[in-house]
Amino acid sequence: MLYDNLSVSENGHLCFAGYDTAELAARYGTPLMVLDEDRIRSRCRVYKHAMKEHFPAGSMPLFASKALSFKGIYAIMAQEGIGIDVVSSGELYTALEAGFPPGRMYFHGNNKTDFDIRFAIQSHIGYFVCDNIPELEAIEQEAAQQDVTQKILLRLAPGIDAHTHEKINTGRIDSKFGVAIETGQAEELVALALQKPHIALCGYHCHIGSQIFEHTPFCDAAVMMLDFMAQMQRKYGYQAKILNLGGGMAVPYTEKDPTVDYSENIRKISALIQKVCREKSLDVPVVLMEPGRSIVADSGITLYTVGGAKVIPDLKNYLMVDGGMTDNPRYTLYQSEYTVCAPEYMHDTPDMHYSIAGRCCESGDLIQENVPLPKLNRGDLLAVLTTGAYNYSMASNYNRLTRPAVILIGDEGPRVAVRRESLSDLIRNDV
Repeated sequence: MLYDNLSVSENGHLCFAGYDTAELAARYGTPLMVLDEDRIRSRCRVYKHAMKEHFPAGSMPLFASKALSFKGIYAIMAQEGIGIDVVSSGELYTALEAGFPPGRMYFHGNNKTDFDIRFAIQSHIGYFVCDNIPELEAIEQEAAQQDVTQKILLRLAPGIDAHTHEKINTGRIDSKFGVAIETGQAEELVALALQKPHIALCGYHCHIGSQIFEHTPFCDAAVMMLDFMAQMQRKYGYQAKILNLGGGMAVPYTEKDPTVDYSENIRKISALIQKVCREKSLDVPVVLMEPGRSIVADSGITLYTVGGAKVIPDLKNYLMVDGGMTDNPRYTLYQSEYTVCAPEYMHDTPDMHYSIAGRCCESGDLIQENVPLPKLNRGDLLAVLTTGAYNYSMASNYNRLTRPAVILIGDEGPRVAVRRESLSDLIRNDV
């Protein structure tokens, strides 16, 4: 099996976190997102313990909210003692409502609105990750009005190609995120930030992309960032205390994908940072990382009910399910690969190849193509693995479809973490 929290029962059913997926679907309905709470907590601890061991005191992981955002996930992160990053007032508000301490929050985004900045400062946000000069000016103005000194990191573009999908490669000079080191604009932003009376510049941030299997791109980014840090120390007498290397470590979505040793990656990144700091006479900074996908992706699966099959002889077979791009748009966006299985027929030999089609009125509403499966009929179940990240958080109400329920399986068994939307929820804001 792809992960150790997956198994097959004697009757040929797929089990997830010890529970029969057919029974979960019967109890809670479909589409259904199911999350393994123990696995989420375990992955948080892998990052937390490795960073504590290999980086200076104060270093820690920040869960990237964009991967999966609902109150229950923030409660878990608070209990695990790590930080979070948020990219909107909505994520911030959700975390606050879950009781997450605002001092451990970092507010990201390339276009924070005046409302975002005001709300975050009023909420006593720990740090802004400032993306550009207009935002820096807006933070200074709002901080002055509220008579506070606001801590920030500056997001820089180190010009690193992370060798990942074009749409999730974020560290290049031409990215919409951050200011480029190579063009001199990063230095300009540092000089300006150091002049602001209501801003405390605490360090630098970069994020080079997502779904990165190797540690070397992170090391390349660290070298660029530390070199810039040394330049700013020589020129302005300022040494950053914090270096945030962002997120992006990968997870395997299929059997052909390699596994990632997150602790070993962190050890190797740490060794490189310490070496470069010695060479450049820098104090080793507090290091932050922002895992999202690698915390929750393989902690989740999605269950669907088959509506029927469409067989086009000698051409293509479609298998229709009761979800699709509304709860999993990643194939449409990125042609993302998934492992798909028939959870009631795990012992059966695959004798068909299906394209898994959603129910939206879009030809591109597909979850995966050319998937080997046993012959399935209306009412059978379908499972898509590794859907804990960027599935529920990207879900929509396109075609006025309701978003699925989210179930957390913890020590006390399955429980509803997010209830299934109702039809009345769809018109709640209509006037």
